[in-house]
Amino acid sequence: MANIKSAKKRILVARTKTERNKAIRSKVKTYIKKVYAAIDANDKEAAQVALKAATVEIDKACTKGVYHKKNASRKVSRLAQAVNKLA
Repeated sequence: MANIKSAKKRILVARTKTERNKAIRSKVKTYIKKVYAAIDANDKEAAQVALKAATVEIDKACTKGVYHKKNASRKVSRLAQAVNKLA
């Protein structure tokens, strides 16, 4: 355990940020699963609505620093590509 006050604070701050990042990542994964569920159900309208919501959440996570810009872009691109393949 840390003895120095600043080190103790860093531990607390790191724990807080880790929990926040974990919650945001979990939320993004949930939205991504909703898109793929709509795709599996072959429901193009629902998939497009879910894609829009997922894109917003991924972009929010990107601006908060949870995901790198290119990682977020790749996720959105793959989702959009999967939705566009629906007949």
